[in-house]
Amino acid sequence: METLSRFLVFMSLFSGFVSGFTLQNLPVTSFEESYTQLFGDKNLFVNKDGKSVRLTLDERTGSGFVSNDLYLHGLFSASIKLPSDYSAGVVVAFYMSNGDMYEKNHDEIDFEFLGNIRGKEWRIQTNIYGNGSTHLGREERSNLWFDPTEDYHQYSILWSDSHIIFFVDNVPIREVKRTASMGGHFPSKPMSLYTTIWDGSKWATNGGKYGVNYKYAPYVAQLTDLVLHGCAVDPIEQFPKCDDGADEDIRAAQEISPSQRVKMGVFRRKHMTYSYCYDRNRYKVALPECVVIPAEAQRLRVHDPVTFGGIPRRHRNGKHRSRRSRVVGTESI
Repeated sequence: METLSRFLVFMSLFSGFVSGFTLQNLPVTSFEESYTQLFGDKNLFVNKDGKSVRLTLDERTGSGFVSNDLYLHGLFSASIKLPSDYSAGVVVAFYMSNGDMYEKNHDEIDFEFLGNIRGKEWRIQTNIYGNGSTHLGREERSNLWFDPTEDYHQYSILWSDSHIIFFVDNVPIREVKRTASMGGHFPSKPMSLYTTIWDGSKWATNGGKYGVNYKYAPYVAQLTDLVLHGCAVDPIEQFPKCDDGADEDIRAAQEISPSQRVKMGVFRRKHMTYSYCYDRNRYKVALPECVVIPAEAQRLRVHDPVTFGGIPRRHRNGKHRSRRSRVVGTESI
């Protein structure tokens, strides 16, 4: 019996190592104690449970909210159900920023959900800025292996002093490791967490080809299981105070397990449609933090030889066209 008990304990520990840190058990916070409405009047609605929120975009306005506290590192998460049907031009954003405090040298960590025309999938775009480095976009764009309008799915950001990891349903989809070559371009100043829905007609769907059609409004994003698990910063003293267990959870979450790394590889192989690291029209030489994977580069070149093969874009009259766009490219775990 003792031998069996020891074996079960060992298997439990081994299973945790193989599967990695799970984000499902993070402490959930109520809206009233942790967030403030940013804009949108009645287009933001908090359910009676105090932990679920509805954000609406209509002809009048979008809507959004922001965390009451600033954070320097942490785990930030929400389960989100996106608007269904025709959603071209609609943007739902779950992101961290300090742009209201540092107008010219702000930091940002973005999850952006980009709507689409009927019959086409929502896409997710991730991006980071550090110290106002908006001239160097670090976007990646992917499809999902499920329909994000049918049910709630968990989207999470891990931010530490050395890592940024984006997760979908506990699957890491992108990892950014801080390198010396990035300098100040790695987000390093305290940030608030924002969640918004807004009209991105000028760029969100096929570079602005399809805009929001308010005939299909209202567009409603539903959120629950809101998590702010990190190190809040006093705005006056500028000293971070971490939640109970947050330090340990941050360290555990940034260690991607072998099975999680396999899942991340599968996701990127099947679903990633754009990465700045391979965009040869935009960056003739990959930015220094990029880890270029030959198989990944080849797959993207086949998918879009103009963007990823360095072939110059041309106008219909044959002249070269040079245009920097925030959105590039299009494509189950």
